[in-house]
Amino acid sequence: GGLNTKLERWRYSLESKGFRLSRSKTEYLRCGFSGVERDDGEVTMGGVVVPRVEKFKYLGAIVEERGDIDEDISHRIRVGWQKWKKVSGVLCDKKIPFRLKGRVYRMVVRPALLYGAECWPIKKTQVQRLMVAEMRMIRWM
Repeated sequence: GGLNTKLERWRYSLESKGFRLSRSKTEYLRCGFSGVERDDGEVTMGGVVVPRVEKFKYLGAIVEERGDIDEDISHRIRVGWQKWKKVSGVLCDKKIPFRLKGRVYRMVVRPALLYGAECWPIKKTQVQRLMVAEMRMIRWM
């Protein structure tokens, strides 16, 4: 069967077990990792057209149609700076020992900056962007 048939079977299976799918919130992303363009026509569920998106957020990571991670890297850098700003009172205080600042940085900021990094198909330029962001944060300390 086609995609719409499989989607209807999946929806029916979920709903028969008590789950409810929000047709108005449902959207899909077609993975174009192979570079082959295919047009499968409209995707529908329960007679409602499911909109196609080029990217979406899943478990804090931005998933893009082509598998690129540039936007996810930018997002992680922004989140890292947000965490840094929340603990900047500690990180920028001259009275606090640098070792303690380092521990706070490693426990709060770095995990936010590198969340999901073990799954990234990362390039040297992207590693460089992360290193630049980290060095800027450390220089403020």
